[in-house]
Amino acid sequence: MPPGDGVALGGVTRERGERSSFALRYPAQYIAVAFVGASLVGAVVLSIPVATEGPGGANPLTALFTATSAVCVTGLAVVDTPGYWSTFGEWVILLLIQVGGLGIMTLSSLIVLIVGRRLHLRQRLVAVAETGTPDLGDLRRLLIGVIKLSFGVEAVVAVTLSLRLWLSHGEPVRRAGYLGLFHAVSAFNNAGFSLFADNLVGFRNDPFLLMVVALAVVVGGLGFPVWVQIARHPRSPKKWNLHAKLTVAVTLLLVFAGWALLAWFEWTNRETLGPLSIADSLVNALFHSVMPRTAGFNSLDVAGLRDPSLLVTEILMFIGGGSASTAGGIKVSTFGLLGWVMWAELRGDPDVVVFGRRVPGPSHRHAVTVALLALGTLMVATIGLLATSGLARADVFFEAVSALGTVGLSTGVTPLLPAAGRLIVIALMILGRVGPPTVFAALVLRDRRRLYRPAEERPIIG
Repeated sequence: MPPGDGVALGGVTRERGERSSFALRYPAQYIAVAFVGASLVGAVVLSIPVATEGPGGANPLTALFTATSAVCVTGLAVVDTPGYWSTFGEWVILLLIQVGGLGIMTLSSLIVLIVGRRLHLRQRLVAVAETGTPDLGDLRRLLIGVIKLSFGVEAVVAVTLSLRLWLSHGEPVRRAGYLGLFHAVSAFNNAGFSLFADNLVGFRNDPFLLMVVALAVVVGGLGFPVWVQIARHPRSPKKWNLHAKLTVAVTLLLVFAGWALLAWFEWTNRETLGPLSIADSLVNALFHSVMPRTAGFNSLDVAGLRDPSLLVTEILMFIGGGSASTAGGIKVSTFGLLGWVMWAELRGDPDVVVFGRRVPGPSHRHAVTVALLALGTLMVATIGLLATSGLARADVFFEAVSALGTVGLSTGVTPLLPAAGRLIVIALMILGRVGPPTVFAALVLRDRRRLYRPAEERPIIG
C-alpha cells in the first residue's frame, strides 16, 4: 500500500503507523460492542407499543433492562414477563436469548459461512474468542457443531416439555408447544426467563419437568469445547483434554455439594422444602443446586431461603458454569484451577499439576485476574446499589451476584430498584456476559512489548 493510504480497521480509518484509540483492533472489543449493540437494538424493538400488553410502549429503561437481561441470558426482570409483554414482545425476548446464547460473534461468523464467504483471520479470531477454542483451522466444523448442538438440544427439550405440559398439565396443544419452545430455549441458554407468573414454583411437585429443565441447563452450561471432547471420546473420559476433565469434575462436585447443603439447610423450612414429600424435597434441592449455574429458574421461593442457603446460592452463582458456554460466573475451570494452585502452594510443589498435566504460569495469573476482577466489580457495584436503592444489604448483594453471574435469581427486589440501580444492574449483566477481563482488555490493551525486565525483589506476603 502506498504511503499515506488509510488502513480500515474495525470501521475506523487510520493512517499507516498512526494509533487510534477508537479502532476496534481486538476480538474482545468486537464481542463487547456486539453485546451492547444487540441490547440497544432489542430495547428499541421492545419499546414499540405492539411489544406490550397495555396501551403505549414500554418505558425505555424497562425495555433496555429486559433486552440486556435477555441478550446476556440473565433472566432478571423489573416487570412480570407474561403479564407485561405481549406475544410479540415474548418472541423478541426469545430471539434475544437465542442470539445471546449462541454469541453475537459466533452467529455472525456462521452467517458469513452460510453465504459462502471465506472468513478472514480477524473474523476467525473473533469467533475463537467467543467459542473458547484455540483451533483456528477447524473453525467451520466447530461453528456448525455449535449450531447443531444448540438447536438439537433445544428441539428435544421443547418437544419433551410440550408433551408434558399438554398431557400432564392440561395445556392446549398450541399453548403447550409455545411454552415448551420458550422454556427450552431459555433453559439451554441458561437464561431463566419464564412465561409463568411464579416461574417454576407451580411445578415443584413435577420431578420429571424439573429434571428435564435442569438437564438442559447443565448441557448448555458445560460449554461447547467440553461437548466436543465428550463426542470424540464418549466412553473414554481419560482421553478428554484437561479443560473437559476439569470442567466436568468441578461441575459434579459443585452440583452434589450444593444439593447436600441446600437439602440440609432447607429440609425443615416451611417456606421451601418443609411442606414437600421426601422425594419432592430431594428433587427441588437438586434443582436449586443446578440453577445457580446461571439459569435463574426457581421452583422454591428464593426470598424464603434461610441465610446459609442464600450464601451457598451466592457462592454457586459467583462460580457459574463452564467456559465458552451459555453460563456466566468466573467459570468452574477458573475456580478449580485456583483450588489446585492453592494446593500446590501449600504442598510446596514447584508446578501446578491437574489430572497429570502441568498448568503453565500464565494460566495461574489469568485465573487470579478473573476472580479478583469479578470480586472487585461485585464490591463496587454493591456499594453503588446500596447508595442508590436504600434496600437491605443482603438483598442488594444477592442481586449484584445474580446480575454479574448472569443468573437471574432474585429475592424479589429487582422491581424495587430505582433508575440508577437498574443502570448498575444493566452494566453488571453486560460485564458478566462478556467477562470483566474481556471488557477491560478491550479498553486498555495495547500493542506494546516490554524490551527489558526489572530486577527481581519479593514483598512479604501474609
